[in-house]
Amino acid sequence: MSEFPAIEEYALLADGRTAALVSRGGSLDWLCLPRFDSPSVFAAIIGGPEAGHWTLRPTDDGATSTRAYDRGTFVLRTRWRSADGTAEAEVVEFMPIRHRGSAIVRRVRGIRGALEFRESVRFRFDYGSVVPWVRRLHDDDEHGHGLLAVAGPDSVVLRGPRRTADDHAHVAEFTVAEGEHVDLRLSYARSWRHSAHPVDVDAELEAAVDGWRDWAEQADPPARFAEEVERSLLVLRALTHEDTGGIVAAVTTSLPEEIGGERNWDYRFVWLRDAALTVQVLVDHGYVDEAQVWRRWLLRAIAGDPADLQIMYDVGGGRRLSEVELPNLSGHRGSRPVRFGNAASEQIQWDIFGEVMVALDLAREAGLEESSFSWPLQRSLLEFLAENWRQPDHGIWEIRGPERAFTHSRVMVWAAFDRGIRAVERHGLEGPADRWRRIRDEVREEVLAHGYDAGRNTFTQHYETTETDAALLQLPQVGFVAPDDPRMLGTVAAIEQDLLRDGLPLRYRTESGVDGLGGSEHPFLACSFWLVEQYAATGRLEEAEALMSRLCSFANDVGLLSEEYDVDARTQMGNTPQALTHLSLVRAADALAKAAPEAG
Repeated sequence: MSEFPAIEEYALLADGRTAALVSRGGSLDWLCLPRFDSPSVFAAIIGGPEAGHWTLRPTDDGATSTRAYDRGTFVLRTRWRSADGTAEAEVVEFMPIRHRGSAIVRRVRGIRGALEFRESVRFRFDYGSVVPWVRRLHDDDEHGHGLLAVAGPDSVVLRGPRRTADDHAHVAEFTVAEGEHVDLRLSYARSWRHSAHPVDVDAELEAAVDGWRDWAEQADPPARFAEEVERSLLVLRALTHEDTGGIVAAVTTSLPEEIGGERNWDYRFVWLRDAALTVQVLVDHGYVDEAQVWRRWLLRAIAGDPADLQIMYDVGGGRRLSEVELPNLSGHRGSRPVRFGNAASEQIQWDIFGEVMVALDLAREAGLEESSFSWPLQRSLLEFLAENWRQPDHGIWEIRGPERAFTHSRVMVWAAFDRGIRAVERHGLEGPADRWRRIRDEVREEVLAHGYDAGRNTFTQHYETTETDAALLQLPQVGFVAPDDPRMLGTVAAIEQDLLRDGLPLRYRTESGVDGLGGSEHPFLACSFWLVEQYAATGRLEEAEALMSRLCSFANDVGLLSEEYDVDARTQMGNTPQALTHLSLVRAADALAKAAPEAG
């Protein structure tokens, strides 16, 4: 078994506060506690086994496994079969969703014959840098043998079979026969409390299944790609913090965009863009309450002065996301540096105003009423944007090169004012619609004059280049141009000519030097789904269907997708599971169903 399983080897366990990644080989290699953006307890996915892991698998090295989620849930069932075929057992893994603190349950259930398992756990707090104090708890007939691991403010209790120390790890071996089961339960608590709350496995398993399914069954996915849409919507729910309403971009940090490269970023935060696009998709599928919860998060995060707006915040709405490199971690398959925090939080990106206003407009259209604070906030955002939109920015892709007048950003400025005008004219809200209309029209004229190359008939990445950018596929999505506008069709042709790699689009040509970084990256999955949406809207249905089917085939065995795809190595790349990828999958499926209703 490789020290670093491929990214698609991992399944997600989630409870609405944090998440864990467990490999096909039974190693739980990523867990941050008590929430998504907290320091890790297990970080083997970016530092190898020494950075912390919790492995559970048969002692039979030849044993094989298959796995799947219970339908509509994040309850994972892995069926293990011995090499000689005489014994089978099932590992049921989940995170309780109603527990008073985050916990993980791993139940081993005998199905046929007798199968021996080995458990190995290595606690490493604070991104693998801290070896905790571990002591044995008094045996408990009800809850099993226990270990308590403590480091600074954090502690975990692990209950189950009796474990022995082995080179700063703890191991146990046990056998399950047909009809028997063994429960392993890890619970988190602050270290100054006596202990973590015990887990009632049967009750919490039932509650987890019912809770996830009740949520999933509210959706109405199109018949074509219904399973992929349902799983993607569940991923978006899993990335939403139950208490704060913040929606993280992914649960991991520093999974590389290129093996051995430097494009390794921390995505465990709430990007206004990604969260707003997530809200749009959720609203489209009837989840208006989620939009209201996120709007409350937004009000708290932005606070009093739009001039202080950031492009991202932590899960609770905090602003300090200083980027720090972690030299003690080797990186996923040697890809360094490993980072926590994200310096892009200090960038200017004007497009976020558009995405936020579009999302809130959709929520209004779906019946979400404005509060006494929500519309004044939107007005203040537009007033700030009115005074500042002419400044250059870093764009949707968080370019770490010079600030520029990015065409996509300018179009999203147009969208922000367009939705503000609509709020006044269609919903009777108060605001200077005439002023906003003048600004909207000025932005449009500027984009057409400076962000469009008439000679090649394509919109451009920014005003000083003839390069194209896959982000331009969003122009029809917000109504700036029609999908079949000749200028948009020319833009698609330019993207197909310049950016496709084995039929999948890159975000932009990294060799152009616009981003100030070395190395390259792989096709970006969200952009690929945007291309499906564009094809569907312009009658290229056969191509749209073929590309959609191909993209869905890149999902792993439990339906998860990361940020990018390496078409040569046939492997997922980047942080996982990625909200932007999954929400774009849902949009693409909806677009196909709209374009060909008889098929969807």
